[in-house]
Amino acid sequence: MFSRPVTTATPDTVSATTRRSILLLSFATFSSMCAQRICDAMLPELARVFAVSLGQAAQVVSVFAITYGAAQLVYGPLGDRLGKYRIITFGAFGCSVGSLVAVFASSLDMLVVARFLMAIGAAGLIPLAMAWVGDSVPSNRLQEMLTRTGLGSTLGLVAGQLLGGLLTDAFGWRWCFVFMAVLFMVVGTFLLNDLRRQRRALPGVPADASHAAHATAPEQERHFVQQAMAIITGPWSRIVLAMAMVEGAVSFGVLAIWASHLHHRLGLSLTVAGAVVALFGLGGMLYMVVARPLIARFGQRGLVLRGGAMFGVCACVIAFTPGWLVAIPASLISGFGFFMFHNTMQATATNMAPHARGTAVSLFSSFLFLGQSVGVVLAARLVDQIGSSAVISGAGVVMVLEGVFFAWVLGRRD
Repeated sequence: MFSRPVTTATPDTVSATTRRSILLLSFATFSSMCAQRICDAMLPELARVFAVSLGQAAQVVSVFAITYGAAQLVYGPLGDRLGKYRIITFGAFGCSVGSLVAVFASSLDMLVVARFLMAIGAAGLIPLAMAWVGDSVPSNRLQEMLTRTGLGSTLGLVAGQLLGGLLTDAFGWRWCFVFMAVLFMVVGTFLLNDLRRQRRALPGVPADASHAAHATAPEQERHFVQQAMAIITGPWSRIVLAMAMVEGAVSFGVLAIWASHLHHRLGLSLTVAGAVVALFGLGGMLYMVVARPLIARFGQRGLVLRGGAMFGVCACVIAFTPGWLVAIPASLISGFGFFMFHNTMQATATNMAPHARGTAVSLFSSFLFLGQSVGVVLAARLVDQIGSSAVISGAGVVMVLEGVFFAWVLGRRD
């Protein structure tokens, strides 16, 4: 309903009010990604407090990831029906409530339930923020505006890894969720005020605009399902979606145990371990700075080959290095290589079904996060059986192979 703000901007400009809304959405994407990674560095402490194995403690990550991934397909039609900005706002408040439940969790099971509640709220923030921006800015400014919400997500990844270890070491794991509860409450309040501003501007919108949205919602949902089935059954789309699922499993999924590995194997504090892993996100930001010349020089095939290799080699270094100093450049370079690979995957996903681009991107995100959930579950189970070094290095090898395979299929398609 309230998906498009009323502006006086010309078709090629973005108004100040829309820019302010996009800034608030970047805060929301920051919070969502921070919530996703806040537990990574605290897993050893949770295992100690609740007297469970590291694999059992990792349920707080795996349940979040599973719920987050499964909810992706729900939020697209829900946002179209009820308003994207409205759903983002209430999602932020829902995350705040889930974080408060986590603060007072007296058992691991209760903490897992709290993480489930947080995931339900957080799942819609990033995809609906991207969709709202797509609705609200002219096409020639879309990529520029999307980088702002993307920057929020990347900074959230860095902050989640860093703060998870820092707050746990300094004050205890519960204070991580106190921070998340306050953060989501503040972000939700800002979003709610901006949503009210958009409502006050509604008189300038054609009178039948919101009614049309409601009248066509069932048709939109049926159309979404039809498009999704057509994409999933397409031979090229199946390859891209399968690659996204593998990518999510061996990168974001296994990333959840990196800080715990550094803590146990090298004796680093949770703060330092979280800070080292946070360099993964900084590597991604560095790639964004230099992406344009690299894309022009290497092309898609070169990027996925080099990106997969960089991630794989650095993962093996982190898995077996006897000294923690080597892990610093390895974490940074692995993030650079991953985003080199991932951004190429994103570009491929946006073009795998040009007639249904929005649905295609939604499916890509869903498969990516579902892959992440599978990776977290597998890593949590395998780490107790074969050790974290074998799990991390194995993920690195798979990523190298995926880069080689995807470069090959890109060449065949060209």
